[in-house]
Amino acid sequence: MRPRPLVVFDRLDLLEWQFCQRISRLSIYRPWRITLQAASRLGDWPVWVLLILAQPWLQPNGAWRILQYSVIALFAVAIYRLVKTRLCRERPFITYEGGIECCEPARDRYSFPSGHTMHAVMFSVLVAAHTPWLLPVVLPLTLLIAISRVGLGLHYVSDVLAGAAMGYAFALASLYWMG
Repeated sequence: MRPRPLVVFDRLDLLEWQFCQRISRLSIYRPWRITLQAASRLGDWPVWVLLILAQPWLQPNGAWRILQYSVIALFAVAIYRLVKTRLCRERPFITYEGGIECCEPARDRYSFPSGHTMHAVMFSVLVAAHTPWLLPVVLPLTLLIAISRVGLGLHYVSDVLAGAAMGYAFALASLYWMG
């Protein structure tokens, strides 16, 4: 038996689905859809792993930063998965089958919170603290990853906002605890 999502999600789904539908309809334009799909795939893991591994070359304390970034990423994934599997909000293309098209394969059934956005925001904050000269590259990518989640029909806007808030909180905690 599948877990029942929170009633608050039923209300949020109704409030958000038309907006999500409008945003996901923009994916009929092939160049835009390809851009969103590329951003989504980059947000899976490759950019963040490369960013972690590149730390020794990017900053003086880079070897230490590899450990810091890795620890916070693993901790964030554990908390994210716990939240996602307990709250069980179904993705918009599942809830509104036919009303919102999914333009990218989903890894699972649930959408809250957006893990892609969480990681993108978390690493953007860490980049801002340690290698701010990378922000002109990382910030547009972060924004595009967040937009891609709704644009591809995989998340509601509140999923993306919650993922962003979690990523921001994890990064601040990492900066506080690990300097």
